[in-house]
Amino acid sequence: MEQNQKRIIATNRKAYHDYFVEDKYEAGIALAGTEVKSIRDKKVNLKDSYISCKTGEAMLIGMHISPYEKGNIFNKDPLRTRKLLLHRREINKLIGLTQQEGYSLIPLEVYFLGSKVKLEIGLCRGKKNYDKRHTTAERDAKRKMERVMKERIR
Repeated sequence: MEQNQKRIIATNRKAYHDYFVEDKYEAGIALAGTEVKSIRDKKVNLKDSYISCKTGEAMLIGMHISPYEKGNIFNKDPLRTRKLLLHRREINKLIGLTQQEGYSLIPLEVYFLGSKVKLEIGLCRGKKNYDKRHTTAERDAKRKMERVMKERIR
């Protein structure tokens, strides 16, 4: 297996439904050993998680990592707050961007890059209900067009 190959573990599909993703960043996560083993088993849920940048640190809140079955006393709380590993200037930039009206930091996917666990963070702006309907209508129209084109090829 290639050293820098990206192996996606979990994606936050709800984030793409609820937010417009303006920009993406990559961050490391401070994890315990049993949490890494659980992530290798793909027992991660990003739904309803978000990132808070306070006191000069970026913290991941609400990400659920199931306890490792063979971890016994070494298992941590599945919903504990985890520290994100970012450079100081990146954190300062993210703090400045999130203080703008309507922007928030949402985790988009968890993946392995080599042997390290990485998190893709999205700088997101919330969608209104009519935006969600518009996106759904566009997706359905695109599917319908592809179906018609596929039938014409036959």
